[in-house]
Amino acid sequence: MTRLSVEMLAADTVEPITSAGHAQLGIAVLAGIAVIVLLITKFKLHAFLALTIGSLALGAFAGAPLDKVIVSFSSGLGSTVAGVGVLIALGAILGRLLADSGGADQIVDTILAKAGGRAMPWAMVLIASVIGLPLFFEVGIVLLIPVVLMVARRGNYSLMRIGIPALAGLSVMHGLIPPHPGPLVAIDAVKANLGITLALGVLVAVPTVIIAGPVFSRYAARWVDVQAPDRMIPQRASEDLARRPSFGATLATMLLPVVLMLAKALVDIVVDDPENMTQRVFDVAGAPLIALLAAVIVGMFTLGRAAGFTRDRISTTVEKSLAPIAGVLLIVGAGGGFKQTLIDSGVGRMILEISKDWSIPALLLAWLIAVIIRLATGSATVATISAAGLVAPLAADMSSTHTALLVLAIGAGSLFFSHVNDAGFWLVKEYFGLDVGQTIKTWSVMETIISVVAGGLVLLLSLVV
Repeated sequence: MTRLSVEMLAADTVEPITSAGHAQLGIAVLAGIAVIVLLITKFKLHAFLALTIGSLALGAFAGAPLDKVIVSFSSGLGSTVAGVGVLIALGAILGRLLADSGGADQIVDTILAKAGGRAMPWAMVLIASVIGLPLFFEVGIVLLIPVVLMVARRGNYSLMRIGIPALAGLSVMHGLIPPHPGPLVAIDAVKANLGITLALGVLVAVPTVIIAGPVFSRYAARWVDVQAPDRMIPQRASEDLARRPSFGATLATMLLPVVLMLAKALVDIVVDDPENMTQRVFDVAGAPLIALLAAVIVGMFTLGRAAGFTRDRISTTVEKSLAPIAGVLLIVGAGGGFKQTLIDSGVGRMILEISKDWSIPALLLAWLIAVIIRLATGSATVATISAAGLVAPLAADMSSTHTALLVLAIGAGSLFFSHVNDAGFWLVKEYFGLDVGQTIKTWSVMETIISVVAGGLVLLLSLVV
């Protein structure tokens, strides 16, 4: 979803595509999701087609005009591909440069030499958490996937044993730790202190990522024992390469977008003046598209040229990197279309209206509202914005620590049970070569563990601080 559409929802300016009652809308949501799952699992229909048909079914069950449903689906697909799709493409190019030049081999060989056996899942969760601190979740995935797949293949590990810790590290950072957009929006909505929220967020994030990552990956690897898919794994660079990039140059290239985005976040916090020229420069340089594009361009020299590639060889590498991700882009885009159809049908607003009169503690209320909106819309950002707006009045009488905990409760709830209406679900499914059932047993359960553990820790902290 585009930032504009999220802001429109927050401002309550989105025109619903239907005026259906709550009961009819709830049934329509369940029916739309059921159609998608049935078409994929029972009839083996391609996920892109299933998501498209499911979106139309949702609109039909909700009694919406078909032309408006089509507009909602198309706008959601377009905005998702325009945002996430470009990042996936740039990440694929960088990944192919890493693979063909031998840079990925250098990274993997070094990791395997330094952290083998039982230490590997812990190494992956640490790497993902550090890299994921300033990154959007989708950017983190496209940067880490080549390394995850290659470590799993070379070290003969179950993909889930390596992949789940990496995904957990990225997801926890995305939901709980500023400067990610969700936590920052919630901090602003409830007037929380950024420093206190960051400190308490790290306190909650560490045990959460350990439980959902290395610990849960043991069980996930038993439930879904799969190897890295051949169609997505970068192949080992030819042994006849005259040379390959150094470990330092390869790592610096991978970390370049991380550094640029982190610098942007720090400047935004320190300067905090949109008109300041320094901040404007860093806002551009640290934008995900520019940061990844810069890494690709730098990688052509630090990876491609360092491996002795000619200009034609680099051009061929870039061209070959884009073909395997065509299906991924369509599926992720259709997932965004389904999510936009849900939002425009008024699902988020319906849940907010129903939950207004609930009489439960503020932290638990915030978590539950975020959970329900996340389940209905598939968007952690929309869930965070909506829940923060609803519970903001409750923060008026809270201490600064409890206001920070309110932000974390919302962030924890926004990660609950990612499923077929979440673009992240389809990203993980396609990159790891899983079917829908396997993705639910691993990725969806991991997200639920993060949400429940983090929510529980927030409630426990509220009794202590």
